[in-house]
Amino acid sequence: MTPYAIELHHITKTFGSVVANRDVSLAVNKGEILSLLGENGSGKTTLMNMLSGIYYPDEGEIYVEGERVEIRDPKDAYALGIGMVHQHFKLIDVFTALENIALVLDAHERYDLKAVREKARAICERYGFVIDLDQKVYEMSVSQKQTLEIIKMLYRGARLLILDEPTAVLTPQETERLFAVLRAMRADGKSIIIITHKLHEVLEISDRVSILRKGEYVGTVETERATEDSLTEMMVGRKVELNIERPLSSERHLRLSVHNLSVQSADGVRVLDGVTFDAYSGEILGIAGISGNGQKELLEAIAGLQKTLPDSSVLYYPDDDRDSSAEQLIGKTPRDIRDMGVHLSFVPEDRLGMGLVGSMGMTDNMMLKSYNEGGSPIADRSAPRKLAEEIREELDVVTPSIATPVSRLSGGNVQKVLVGREIAATPTVLMTAYAVRGLDINTSYTIYHLLNEQKQRGVAILYVGEDLDVLVDLCDRILVLCGGKCNGVLDARHTTKEEIGLLMTSLKQGKGGDQR
Repeated sequence: MTPYAIELHHITKTFGSVVANRDVSLAVNKGEILSLLGENGSGKTTLMNMLSGIYYPDEGEIYVEGERVEIRDPKDAYALGIGMVHQHFKLIDVFTALENIALVLDAHERYDLKAVREKARAICERYGFVIDLDQKVYEMSVSQKQTLEIIKMLYRGARLLILDEPTAVLTPQETERLFAVLRAMRADGKSIIIITHKLHEVLEISDRVSILRKGEYVGTVETERATEDSLTEMMVGRKVELNIERPLSSERHLRLSVHNLSVQSADGVRVLDGVTFDAYSGEILGIAGISGNGQKELLEAIAGLQKTLPDSSVLYYPDDDRDSSAEQLIGKTPRDIRDMGVHLSFVPEDRLGMGLVGSMGMTDNMMLKSYNEGGSPIADRSAPRKLAEEIREELDVVTPSIATPVSRLSGGNVQKVLVGREIAATPTVLMTAYAVRGLDINTSYTIYHLLNEQKQRGVAILYVGEDLDVLVDLCDRILVLCGGKCNGVLDARHTTKEEIGLLMTSLKQGKGGDQR
């Protein structure tokens, strides 16, 4: 009998009183793609970090091709042919692709860029990678950077490749190219583990699916016998309705009128160039674009966190009437905007750097929205504490205590805290940047439901998303950014993710003007 590529026997890992993995046993065949599913906090990444040498198990055994091994650091993992591509790439921006590949050379290997180029080209030809080895990393798209990371792992001799959320920020076209490469690697005998939350992609690309729930192994199923509903039920432990509602709002009024919004980076590049659109109450306006095409700057400029170029305008209509007196938000600080009576909530892309204070617990982070509303010099903690408990309960935030610093929580649980706080602030405008990034399928649908509740209450919602299927199903209209310009506004009910993907990657001549 051919031995498994990897076997995990009774793996347990704890962090203090928190059990990340408990008695987990699973195996990966040679030449297969295995998807690893589970809710936030189920222990997926922790388990893979033990395979890649970042953590060491407290209990259990690991076998590689039938032999027991010790993986105490990433060097041990590399020596055993195990490579992991993380969500945050480990690349040096000012180096070329070739120079980044050369960094994986062992100390005893001769630094010969010509030899590195020849071997890298052979890997690209073998698996169908398309990459310019002389391109600087800072000039690359997210898809190109991910390709480079995979090539680095293969250059080091990886026979088992672990990919953490590999399609999170890829267009449908880029995802298809990645899947073609993964299939070629599988045909060559490589084993691949994919950590993902996108069930339709799991069913498309994987051979088998292993599920974790609350740190424990639930089971492994053949993909051809699975459905989205059956996989979700295994993850959550109960049936979950996987339908995104898109209710029609009875009241739709102009709330924001954005005209010629432009932002320039420190080095003089226009990262946002003449964007114009309207946002309405009772509407979810989706914003699509490849990462780094102005989504972040767009939301931050509206929120008063970015300095804009002359002639930029963001008009806020406090009343449900275009002819009412509008408030100009450009030139105002976030405090100015709040003092004007504008109820604006913002879920930024940078969760801990901008949204929350990592050293503080949930209660104190709730207070950040209300600490200056009272007249007493002594802060009232009762209301923030109650809100923290409600968010913990409703969004199932996994934390030892609401006083535990949020920096100690998993990325998905940090996002739950942030989204819950901003929605609870009863906004009239709600802006979210990747609100469900890193969230499991169950919590994601809870967030979609909460957004629809806000929509029906007359909130104008700007939803920056990376999953085009969700954008099409959830939003009313979709604004597409390409190169910092508005490349079109689509009716979400009558478009396709392929049409959106093309607009994300190919700028139409003359776009960037009025896209109402």
